[in-house]
Amino acid sequence: MTAAKRIALFDLDHTLLPLDSDYQWADFLARTGRAGDPAEAQRRNEELMDRYNAGNLTAEQAAEFMLGLLAAAEPDELAAWHEEFMESVILPSIRPAAQELVQQHLDRGDLTAIVTATNEFVTAPIARLFNIPHLIATVPAQRDGRYTGAIQGVPSFQQGKVTRVNDWLAGMGKTLADFETSYFYSDSVNDLPLLEAVTHPIATNPSPTLRDIAVSRGWEILHLFKDMQDAKS
Repeated sequence: MTAAKRIALFDLDHTLLPLDSDYQWADFLARTGRAGDPAEAQRRNEELMDRYNAGNLTAEQAAEFMLGLLAAAEPDELAAWHEEFMESVILPSIRPAAQELVQQHLDRGDLTAIVTATNEFVTAPIARLFNIPHLIATVPAQRDGRYTGAIQGVPSFQQGKVTRVNDWLAGMGKTLADFETSYFYSDSVNDLPLLEAVTHPIATNPSPTLRDIAVSRGWEILHLFKDMQDAKS
């Protein structure tokens, strides 16, 4: 098999999906009475999203709430809840434009991965839905078959995304520089370190801050979800 000459990396939330899967998972648990006090869970969820959008949220601060939701339930409960979440929230949100973009890279034989700050439990089924073979996500720690609420290793967030991508490629004996062309699609200024590390950074459904950076640097700007632009924060 010929080695891929190109690598395509995708952020997930507000990039391939017109929503934030981490936020929506917590909202789903709160709405269905599976996250303790619903009003308090929704308040925390909104607070974390506001801080993420403002660029002043750490992975550890997000994990305290988000991964704590996983630690509060048994694995079989979580699996059943996630199936319901996929059916009611994620599947209806999938847009053909995002699927077509991914498929273009897959058809060309590009090495393709999702690189997301959202944890593996939430995102692994979504990566499979897009037929993307590799997932680099924040890893929730486990003990005795249950989630602990802590992060295992380096979180896939901000500079951590670069570290995790480099470690993943090193496991294959490669670096980003080994590829003739490297793409990273993202909507968020939080992903600036990885955008700066590739040959083709693509601001995808960008936040206002990332849009301004992309314009000033001459980066490509891609809008996959025309109908959501006015609602983006």
